[in-house]
Amino acid sequence: MAVLDLKRKLAILSDAAKYDASCASSGAEKRNSLGGKGVGSTEGMGICHAYAPDGRCISLLKILLTNFCIYDCAYCVNRVSSNVARARFSVKEVVDLTLNFYKRNYIEGLFLSSGVIRTGDYTMEEMVRVARSLRLDHDFRGYIHLKLIPEASPELAAEAGLYADRVSINVELPHDESLAVLAPEKDAAGIKKAMGRMRLHIEDRNEPVKAGRARPRRFASGQSTQLIVGADGARDGDILARSAALYGSYQLKRVYYSAFSPIPDGSARLPLSRPPLVREHRLYQADWLMRFYGFGQGEIVAPGEDLDLAVDPKTAWALRHRGDFPVDVNTADRETLLRTPGLGARGVDRILQARAQTRLTLDDVKRVCGSVKRAKPFIVTADWTPGAATDAEGLRAALVAPQQLSLF
Repeated sequence: MAVLDLKRKLAILSDAAKYDASCASSGAEKRNSLGGKGVGSTEGMGICHAYAPDGRCISLLKILLTNFCIYDCAYCVNRVSSNVARARFSVKEVVDLTLNFYKRNYIEGLFLSSGVIRTGDYTMEEMVRVARSLRLDHDFRGYIHLKLIPEASPELAAEAGLYADRVSINVELPHDESLAVLAPEKDAAGIKKAMGRMRLHIEDRNEPVKAGRARPRRFASGQSTQLIVGADGARDGDILARSAALYGSYQLKRVYYSAFSPIPDGSARLPLSRPPLVREHRLYQADWLMRFYGFGQGEIVAPGEDLDLAVDPKTAWALRHRGDFPVDVNTADRETLLRTPGLGARGVDRILQARAQTRLTLDDVKRVCGSVKRAKPFIVTADWTPGAATDAEGLRAALVAPQQLSLF
């Protein structure tokens, strides 16, 4: 087998990492393995953006340790039966790449995943060696995100948490039955057990320290996961129900949604085309509503049903509850304002502060929120009312074009 130079390895293994959405945001050009663009494209390979535990948006070197894999998951381009270019980094190569990119201010940290080679323990040990070397040998204080191998020993997973700022274990598919069909070598119960153990480690290591006691060694601040959208028949309501259960059971920091991308020589069990980009985006919006706006999953979409792709989930909810609007921004409570289309969480807090001093006009709301275009049909101010009630269908038609790609 020909020996690959470092540049070629980086091209292969950064491109292979683009399918893991666990540190990427939605809304960018979609990834498609039928025609990759190489390192540095806008498709999430090479360098990605993520949010650190303190809320900073940071740039990460996003790579696989290797795209060799012993598993044959039907939806994965790196499956053992896939005819793709293969490469593998050594531990030292990953460490050196990370440090060199970091010193040149290209990145602020590392996102490291991998195909499974030999065994789960062997692969996890190699990834832990990377993080350990960065932290202990080079005093690296940048951000590190490690993808955990569920089959690896609990001890290795716990050690990974000592060096990583965040870890993740991919659930992959919304239904366990789909995972059994499309990835029969993976164990849904084992994935859940690994996530449960990591939750306990995180809670134990990060609980407040009593006065006079030594602070324990730092540990990962949280864990996340990824769900693939459109690889099976799961509807949006099923996907969000799974996300709600994962948030509740494992205290995840984030569930990421990755639209299925067609792969070369794909299985006949997989769709021939990817779902529309807007579907992935609507799932992120709905997830945002569950995490920050007080919506229950069942309020957004019922199991077995799909989100409305024409309007964002908050607007869709408001149209279904047209009788609850318009709301008076000068008297409505915070929960009601958070459920009003066009009003974000920060804008609502600014409204509450501003109205303590004066009755707010439409211009006041625009000043504190930045825009009132989407909110106008749903609010009343000191000098504005939307007038005669507009039925939900008529208002929906007026809001459909152009489509919005905001989080709320």
